[in-house]
Amino acid sequence: MAAVSPSSHLSKAVRQQYMSLPQGETCQVTYVWIDGTGEGLRSKTRTLYSEPKSIEDIPEWNFDGSSTYQAEGSNSDMYLIPVCMFKDPFTLDPNKLVFCEVLKYNRLPAETNHRLSCSKVMEAVKEHCIWFGMEQEYTLLGVDGHPFGWPTNGYPAPQGPYYCGVGANNAYGRDIVECHYKACLYAGVKIYGTNAEVMPSQWEFQVGPCEGIEMGDHLWVARYLLHRVCEDFGVVATLDPKPMVGNWCGAGCHTNVSTKEMREKGGLQHIEQAIQKLSKKHAKHIHVYDPHGGQDNIRCHATSRFDSFSAGVANHGASICIPRQVYQEKRGYFEDHHPAANCDPYTVTRAIVATCLLDTDEGEDSK
Repeated sequence: MAAVSPSSHLSKAVRQQYMSLPQGETCQVTYVWIDGTGEGLRSKTRTLYSEPKSIEDIPEWNFDGSSTYQAEGSNSDMYLIPVCMFKDPFTLDPNKLVFCEVLKYNRLPAETNHRLSCSKVMEAVKEHCIWFGMEQEYTLLGVDGHPFGWPTNGYPAPQGPYYCGVGANNAYGRDIVECHYKACLYAGVKIYGTNAEVMPSQWEFQVGPCEGIEMGDHLWVARYLLHRVCEDFGVVATLDPKPMVGNWCGAGCHTNVSTKEMREKGGLQHIEQAIQKLSKKHAKHIHVYDPHGGQDNIRCHATSRFDSFSAGVANHGASICIPRQVYQEKRGYFEDHHPAANCDPYTVTRAIVATCLLDTDEGEDSK
């Protein structure tokens, strides 16, 4: 049995006694932000004395950046700038979750705040009405780092029966998956679906279609909800692109892309033009498709090779895949297989837009 956290053994009945207490006209607002690792999420909660109706009703806040890998102790105050609001599935309406950008003491973006530069790029191409859908793979672990449901000493049966599998011998942790799905729906996250993945204890959820900057916002909040649901169950969700060495599948974040022109009649030519542009900047995209300059992509090998570019119809081993239905209908979208599971969706979508629609170099933030 996987090691679970001590907190998961606390009485949920006692907790519910307090959670059901009335709170009058007050509202709990939980601020969520990306920390200095570029992968971790942090949150803290405050009271507002009326329910916010829009993001403009949420005040800025601050936190100690020296405790989140974002500042030195001698000058550590960082600003939290609310950018989008969701319903809180843990404390329920009228309470809210608010995703925030982080600014430094001089009100410049923190090093891991890639949202601001992404937003500028999305604004520049808004007439293209670009849609994204991202397929987030993750692996469930015990708090000891061992995959949830795996034998304590040894390995489960080889890969084969687990992808979209059913049954107690094939699906490990489905309760967590279904609770996360419901939490996303309640919150207002644009979750599209979910399925078990190739490696046992590995799952996937999809977010989208989302237009422009919304893609990053909704995927980051979906990740936050996943970590919080797992916390309640006493397990850990890792986005490590290669959590287990050996002949076990890695984890990616395939990214589906569609512009207005691609969705219209004859859109296939626009898809093929975008693929041609991506082929010329393959190495630069690999560099920004994980938080470690492409090193995680090298480890992952989830589907496509990191060191060469390829494209094909219904070819899930290629860098870029055109789904068969899209090819037959001559319009729709394409799928980029390279982003790693721990990618920042802001850097991924910014890179794709810059290459496919702006013909610019996408490797650096223009903060």
